[in-house]
Amino acid sequence: MRIPLPWLDEFAPLEGKDAAGVAAALVTVGLEEEAIHGSGVTGSLVAGRVVSKQAEPQKNGKTINWCQVDVGSAHGAVRGIVCGADNFGAGDLVAVALPGAQLPGPFPITARKTYGHVSDGMICSERELGLGEDHTGIIVLASKGIDAAPGTDLIPLLHLDEQTVEINVTPDRGYCFSVRGVAREFAHATGVELADPAAVETPSATADGFAVEVDDTNPLRGQIGCDRFVARVVRGVDPAAASPAWMQRRLNQAGMRPISLAVDITNYVMLELGQPLHAYDLHQVAAPIVVRRALPGEDLVTLDEVERALDLEDLLITDSPDGLKASRVLGLAGVMGGASSEVRGATHDLLIEAAHFDPISVARTARRHKLSSEAAKRFERGVDPELAPKAAERVVELLVRYGGGVAVGEVTDFNSLVAPAPISFDPAYPEALVGVSYSPRRVKDLLEAIGCQVSPAGGQDAETSGRLGAQAGAGDWLVIPPSWRIDLTRPVDLVEEVARLDGYDKIESVLPAAPPGTGLTTSQRLRRSVARALADFGLVEVLTYPFVGHETFDQLGLSPDDGARQAVKLANPLDSAAGLMRTALLQTLLGAARRNAGRGLTDLGLFELGLVTNPAASLAPVPVPPADCRPAPEVMEQIFAGVPAQPRHVAGVLMGQRQLAGVWGPGRAADWADSIEAARVVARACHVALEVQQDCAAPYHPGRCARLKVAGAAVGCAGELHPEACRNFGLPARTSAFELNLDALIQVSPAVVQAQELRTQPVAKEDLAFVVASTVAAGAVVEAVRGAVGDLAESVEVFDVYAGDQVPAGSKSVAVALRLRAADRTLSPEDVAGARNRAVKAVAKQLGGELRA
Repeated sequence: MRIPLPWLDEFAPLEGKDAAGVAAALVTVGLEEEAIHGSGVTGSLVAGRVVSKQAEPQKNGKTINWCQVDVGSAHGAVRGIVCGADNFGAGDLVAVALPGAQLPGPFPITARKTYGHVSDGMICSERELGLGEDHTGIIVLASKGIDAAPGTDLIPLLHLDEQTVEINVTPDRGYCFSVRGVAREFAHATGVELADPAAVETPSATADGFAVEVDDTNPLRGQIGCDRFVARVVRGVDPAAASPAWMQRRLNQAGMRPISLAVDITNYVMLELGQPLHAYDLHQVAAPIVVRRALPGEDLVTLDEVERALDLEDLLITDSPDGLKASRVLGLAGVMGGASSEVRGATHDLLIEAAHFDPISVARTARRHKLSSEAAKRFERGVDPELAPKAAERVVELLVRYGGGVAVGEVTDFNSLVAPAPISFDPAYPEALVGVSYSPRRVKDLLEAIGCQVSPAGGQDAETSGRLGAQAGAGDWLVIPPSWRIDLTRPVDLVEEVARLDGYDKIESVLPAAPPGTGLTTSQRLRRSVARALADFGLVEVLTYPFVGHETFDQLGLSPDDGARQAVKLANPLDSAAGLMRTALLQTLLGAARRNAGRGLTDLGLFELGLVTNPAASLAPVPVPPADCRPAPEVMEQIFAGVPAQPRHVAGVLMGQRQLAGVWGPGRAADWADSIEAARVVARACHVALEVQQDCAAPYHPGRCARLKVAGAAVGCAGELHPEACRNFGLPARTSAFELNLDALIQVSPAVVQAQELRTQPVAKEDLAFVVASTVAAGAVVEAVRGAVGDLAESVEVFDVYAGDQVPAGSKSVAVALRLRAADRTLSPEDVAGARNRAVKAVAKQLGGELRA
């Protein structure tokens, strides 16, 4: 919300404070400063008298004016200035920006040669000074009532020295979406007296007022969608009347564009008081106006010229031009009006609407139609229900004063407001909760300062009653909040107001003592170890949104009956194309890889740790628990039973070059083996052994995919992505990936890990090549050798797999590097030979292989 300081000063005297001082005062009562805005005009902006104006046609078809302008003796008297506008003449007083000045943009002014002349300044339009949108003509100061000597400083005369403070309004402080509300808070902060602009007399409802009916009960909340509707009629408004300059200036300063007198006045009053209003062309509206919910198939063209299909929950303003009840939609209540009844250039009779609508209904309609209007911003945060007749009276007064209209005696005031329930409040509760000593008198004064009515509950003196240490709800006082504070509903809300107005700085900062604990859980420690290990492996951690669409499943090549397609559907997705929860990390991680590849980063490795959602075939219905207390254990069990499983996975993608080319060689591309090794890195970080078996699963290449197991149970897959998947995601060819169920690894991770003793004896090296059937996995050869050698095997790794003319058909050669070392001695030649022979026999017996000659 932007608050022009002169406007604020009308209701709460600033007493010499500048924008920074006002912002600092508002911070003390909880209104955070966003920015301080000025006109952006600095330097010399002076009044200049046009001495002469000579038109000069140019070769490009444009005509410029070579002007001699008197800017006063203090600024060099007469200056030559080139100007393209033609709405002024010799003798006119204009606004001149001299060299050294700066206009909004920023746009510095200098003397420069153009069109064959040296233009020694600039004659300004409204837009160039930030005073409006008109850039087609020069400001002639006489039209603004300014008659000044040449050289007079125009910055104060054009109000360009006025500042605006922008504040952040939190959802519970909707009343601060107005100058009135901010003035009240400024008065609280500084102690100045508030001049409430809403303290006006309003006429009572009349029998001949414009007919209004409310035919609605909110189906979701059991509440009426409109509990106050005020309608006033003003006739004979001059359609050509312009908004006064001061009003246009304030609208611009507040961030709104002046449009026409009627629209400007309703916007001005909304900014001033916080009550959204709407003006109808009276001759385009037929009585009665009916406030109701939308009917099936209805639509509306709103003021932004967009045709919108209406939802059954939308609250509407309608009328009956043909005698049929509620047959035409005039607008979305509290959000935006319709084009059929808008005020036009020939409108001279107006119907003014000031109503109060249900905040939740307005909020849902605004989000449903993606219409974040100024009215909706205020209604969804809560508008003072008692403000409608006062705001309507203010609009009528301004239309009569500046539009020449006549306020007729027809007044409509539909009012079904329910008086707010008093809050039982103990004056000792603020001290018990905040820890600052507040006397009952001080508590009462602060509550009354915000507009509360405080009275004793049992006949005691409201200034002296109270029991220290009493609990909330066992109150001695009855407190009725003011109508503009709909957020005050509980004793703790009143305590917050006491603490806020008395000063947050009076509350001492006391850090609670940290309870003793065991530090990170086992799961947390292992997750961090996995992340560090993958980063050391050369991968970069990313975080992706967990939302996907059916198109993602198609791009991955999942079959129609693949279980990964069984995803949880979101009721209110951020993006209609991504309305499902992911069932695997690769579904979103490949999208991150695609964005990097699209920006030229094709040699890259990414990984992510995150949750996936795997719904069961059927889930139990979830009860709605109470919000005011912790649900009972049986209710918690029902809630958890209705929530789908959300295991934590870890996944990675490797694409492009794994090792870049350089003086050391040509480099190496990432392949399926790197993805399997990355999966092994994860397993080692969790202190578990990973079994690798050949498999075929989407989205992996059929011949380059491995199923990863731990203790016989599948925990993931790794390998090269299918070429079609690479093309669908725009990834380099032969991109590889892996994904593991990290929770499953953590579950089987040993609670205690035995550190291995450092062996100082020399290592013995044996390289063995076995000829086995082509269907035998290389991992099976490794396991056979490791099992035969036993504790002497420090490592067994495959370094070559060959299938060709030098081995029999249907066979392949698997070469392993066997490294032997004992913990207690140096291995003898006999020890090494024995280990070698046991390995050869084991491969022959278990796999039918033989040592390659």
